[in-house]
Amino acid sequence: MNTQIIPEMLYQATQSLAENLAASEPFVQYTQADAAFEADSNAQSLLKDISSIQGEIRQKQQRAQVTQEDIDVLRAMQQQAQSNEMIMQYANTQQGAVNFLREINQEISQLLGVDFAALSKQTGCC
Repeated sequence: MNTQIIPEMLYQATQSLAENLAASEPFVQYTQADAAFEADSNAQSLLKDISSIQGEIRQKQQRAQVTQEDIDVLRAMQQQAQSNEMIMQYANTQQGAVNFLREINQEISQLLGVDFAALSKQTGCC
């Protein structure tokens, strides 16, 4: 096992970045929406059902057995999800947090002069 000791200054900077990200508006909003979503069994059930139906349709596609009824059921459930305020709030705040991370990555990459996300993937970081 290859363990590498991170210099204290880098460790502190990384900790500070993580704390600031967690306290940022996009992440606070996402955390709140996630907690509300976790407390809403109807929203969770609807997304699980959609996922299950999507899986069934993928299996049927492999056997060329998808029916119009299958597609109609999936579309109806997707429309229910899109009209569910809890699900949409959760999805929108999740996307907001992802977009914020992309912006942060871009800023760090510009400062370093390299693609920070790609660099961290190559080193097994984060």
